Amino acid sequence: MEQQTIAKLTSMNIKGMSQTYHEDLSTGQIADHTIAEYLAKLTDAEWEHRQNRKIVNLKRAANFRQQAHPLNIDYTIDRQLDKGVMQRLLGFTFLKQAENIIFTGLTGTGKSYLAQAIGISACENTYRTMYYPMSLLTDKANAVKIQGNYPKWIKKLQQVPLLILDDFGLTSIDSITRKALIDIIDFRYAKHSTIIVSQIPVNKWHPLIGEDTIADAILDRIVHNAHRIQLKGESMRRQNKISS
Repeated sequence: MEQQTIAKLTSMNIKGMSQTYHEDLSTGQIADHTIAEYLAKLTDAEWEHRQNRKIVNLKRAANFRQQAHPLNIDYTIDRQLDKGVMQRLLGFTFLKQAENIIFTGLTGTGKSYLAQAIGISACENTYRTMYYPMSLLTDKANAVKIQGNYPKWIKKLQQVPLLILDDFGLTSIDSITRKALIDIIDFRYAKHSTIIVSQIPVNKWHPLIGEDTIADAILDRIVHNAHRIQLKGESMRRQNKISS
């Protein structure tokens, strides 16, 4: 009967409960609980299994470029990174208040890593996240425009709780990308959070976007409710190469 129960649980995709029940049968731990206690234990096991599976799927769907994590952030390097500020951001109040984050600084100062560390932590807290380098955003915007899938794609980017745009300003912004940006940013304003990573100072973004009216609208919706973190110092990649 026990094996039949395990088989039924597995066939119904109740894997956390099935695995815990199988393990407890093997070790004889079931007798240590009342019926109510054991039901609670099985329920907790299934809930944890589903949460872990959800987190794995969220990370995969986000399409991060690096395996970054808050626990691995290096605060010892002199780049004027405030640990207290990062810890507050990792509390995700900014997400609940639909605020943005802007990371700027020279290449190699760890901007992308920090943004993705926040993104990965957001996934671990079950917030849906999408990560796009700007070059990929441009390619995707042009592709879906040709394929006729633009509205569906834009809707995903508009509604995801956390959107990360990396390497902002490193590639030219064509008319299709510019329209995609205003469509995305305008909808997300005061609803969802966006993290933007750039080597270029914010005060030089306007001409990069082009078309004054659209640039004004995009910057107005991004910058004024953003936490701005400017990293200083030399490239961490160069320092690591020298030290090795």
